[in-house]
Amino acid sequence: MKTEVYNVEGIEVEKTSKDDTEAERRKMAYAFKMIREQSGMNRKDFSEWLGIPYRTMQEWELGRRVMPEYVLRLIAYKVINEKRKGAFDHENS
Repeated sequence: MKTEVYNVEGIEVEKTSKDDTEAERRKMAYAFKMIREQSGMNRKDFSEWLGIPYRTMQEWELGRRVMPEYVLRLIAYKVINEKRKGAFDHENS
């Protein structure tokens, strides 16, 4: 096992990965979960905020389905920009 830093649009996620065929799936799921947690929202609120069906988002986060990498990058970009604008400040206080 090795530790690597996975950078998605400026959000760095450290992950210890196992060398097998499921590593990429787990890495994407973990990165998505960390991006959601950066917003301070639970799954339900995050799915409504993004306009993504809850079940789809849940499957991505649990690693049962893999989202396209460009979708992960777009979501990370949106979260980062909303954080810069202070959009999440009232939810975390």
